[in-house]
Amino acid sequence: MSVSTPARPVPPTATADPRLPVVLIVLLGLLTAVAPLAIDMYLPAFPQIAADLGTSASGVQLTMTALLVGLAVGQLVIGPLSDGVGRRRPLLAGTVLCFLASVVCALAPSVEVLTAARFLQGVGGAAGIVLARAIVTDTSRGAAATRILGVLMIIGAVAPIVGPLLGGAIITGFGWRAVFWFVAGLVALMFVGALVWARETRPESDRTSGGLSATVAAARVVLARRAYTGNMLTFCLAFCAMFAYISASPFVLQNILGFSTGTYSIIFALNAAVIMITSGVAAACANRWSARGMVRVGLLGILVSAVGLLVCALSGVPLAATLGFFALLQAALGFVFGNATGLALEAAGHHAGTGSAFLGATQFVLAAVLAPLVGLNGEDSALPMAVIMCVAAVLALGAFRYAAPKTSPHPAPPLPPNS
Repeated sequence: MSVSTPARPVPPTATADPRLPVVLIVLLGLLTAVAPLAIDMYLPAFPQIAADLGTSASGVQLTMTALLVGLAVGQLVIGPLSDGVGRRRPLLAGTVLCFLASVVCALAPSVEVLTAARFLQGVGGAAGIVLARAIVTDTSRGAAATRILGVLMIIGAVAPIVGPLLGGAIITGFGWRAVFWFVAGLVALMFVGALVWARETRPESDRTSGGLSATVAAARVVLARRAYTGNMLTFCLAFCAMFAYISASPFVLQNILGFSTGTYSIIFALNAAVIMITSGVAAACANRWSARGMVRVGLLGILVSAVGLLVCALSGVPLAATLGFFALLQAALGFVFGNATGLALEAAGHHAGTGSAFLGATQFVLAAVLAPLVGLNGEDSALPMAVIMCVAAVLALGAFRYAAPKTSPHPAPPLPPNS
């Protein structure tokens, strides 16, 4: 009688199903959406906050910059830290910090306190962003990772749709402080969800040790990999094109094209729905289309839309063409974001936390730098936005080419028989 031996665990492959519970995938998606919600929901309240706290418009704008800097710093700290201590504890600690900072934002007596609390809110909120990606990479590879990252993108894309609308409704009915109470309540629910469903996905055998020196060493290893650095920059530069649109669209659609605030909100929401749809298509087709092929198509779409918007800006911004190129940009981004992220983090290997940290930090640092640049030529010109998009598209294509696997022009000769 033969004795069967227990099957050995099979590591995830390009077509493996990671079997993450649906509720955990939704939770990870919501954790990545908290920061965009915190960015978008309070935008309609800028004049109200300035009047209430006795500060200027630039003083209120600084609270946004503080959040973006906090998101960047938080990812650089939490991502590498999670490679050494695991994912679950930093995720829970970051969520608690985000909750406490949101409460302080709601109670802030001055713009200085609000700015400091927004920075801490960003640091804590970074945990959900950086660790959601790392958890996916811990449990899956290839098409499976691309599919789940695409789902996270879909959930995250809902935030720009509902954020301004929900924030406007809350501010109108209850004032600007209620926005931060809402965010605090949402984060508290996320903490309970993480406590219940977020298991540890980083085995102790894979964890790094050695403190700061090990973190620096891991960063060197990850950044030295062409596949990681190239795909990471591809994602971040594509994000620059989108952030240029986000920063400039209120002026382009309202000041230049003459749409009302309500119509602008509808157009913005429809464009956010477009990226949500194409992200879903990319996730659904992960087993049939290559990730690099989808990124290539998306980057070409970004370039076409950027050049089209540049032509519109130089020729008087025709209405229909501008709206069409905005929609094309969003559609193209849906094929880039999830796939480029998956390719980058797969290349990061056992240092997925560090890889996710550099990806996220670069993303938000560039966003913080770009935000004021789109208005360099005034509030009635779309030219800076279009130029930034064109530069970002060209650089993204260059980064994507840099990430391509190198093939030897002289293949190695076959081994002799019996060697």
